[in-house]
Amino acid sequence: MPKKSGVDINLGNTASRTAYKYAMETFVNRRGKQGEIATKTTGGFSNLLIFDKQRIGISSDGTGTKAELCERTGIYNTLGYDLVAMVADDLAAAGFEPTNLSNIIDVDYLDKDIIEQMMKGLRDACNFAKIAITGGEIAELGNRIGGYGDKMHFNWSATAIGVLPENMEKEIDGSDIDSGDLVIALKSRGFRSNGFSSIRRILQQNFGENWHKVSYDNQMTWGKKILTPSLIYSPVITKIIQKNMIPKGIAHITGGGIFDNFHRVLKATNKGVILNNLFEPLPEMKKIKELGKVTDQDAYLWWNMGNGMLLVIDKKDENNIIKEILKNGYECRVAGTIIDDNRISIETNDVKLEKWYEL
Repeated sequence: MPKKSGVDINLGNTASRTAYKYAMETFVNRRGKQGEIATKTTGGFSNLLIFDKQRIGISSDGTGTKAELCERTGIYNTLGYDLVAMVADDLAAAGFEPTNLSNIIDVDYLDKDIIEQMMKGLRDACNFAKIAITGGEIAELGNRIGGYGDKMHFNWSATAIGVLPENMEKEIDGSDIDSGDLVIALKSRGFRSNGFSSIRRILQQNFGENWHKVSYDNQMTWGKKILTPSLIYSPVITKIIQKNMIPKGIAHITGGGIFDNFHRVLKATNKGVILNNLFEPLPEMKKIKELGKVTDQDAYLWWNMGNGMLLVIDKKDENNIIKEILKNGYECRVAGTIIDDNRISIETNDVKLEKWYEL
């Protein structure tokens, strides 16, 4: 696809496949040993590792260019939620309970006050997700790191591990999905930590270099609005699994939007889905889509469009799972149904999109 978003998604997918291909060529190093990679499907959200009887998952990610929003607004104490959400929710998408996190902050020069704000936010996010921070590194890299303004610039990434609960025979990989299964959508509260290259491009084209200072709704600036921290879903996924209501598949809606991320869940069974009751895109998403003249197809590929996680469940578990999600303070709804062909269809009052995938 054209590089309209500022990021070429097809090129990114190709690069990820290349990286994973070389990674898989190292799996043989642990075959039959501690740390063996047990994941049979490729391209999942996280991988299953085996250490004797303990089954461990691992996931790595970063905050991406959302870090520039901190530099523009001077608000650094919420980005930790985005960092935790990216790695913890990738683990939860395979059924792992996140347990520990190690993070790396690369900076051009050190500002102890900014570091303190960042780490306070990371502490708060990890406390929310019941994760212990058990490692970290701050590296001063000089002009190798750049960004907006004159204050400290940084890149922030993390690796998290989690354990597979004892009541699960294997990780959630989508292989048990069947036609007639239901899809539950969990509502997002913002763009999370994806699609910011396109967001920044659109806002700068419309409002100029200082777009972050422009009023969004007479109460908040655009900068503060799109800095809205990610909602972390792993705690409620863990609780659902602990009560033996194990989803058949979970899609964490990050880069690649609903289409690419949900396909990762479905490809193990070559099923499709009709999503005809998703949450509506959030108001800020609609505004940016309009400002940038973004097509519906691109919007649902670049952003989560109001849906941060999609769960595939057995119909018999519908009422109990919804009750548990709502009890824990998340918004959810039945959003669709698994079907017998290889397409992903998104149908709303205003949009009808369809994408077919090769079997």
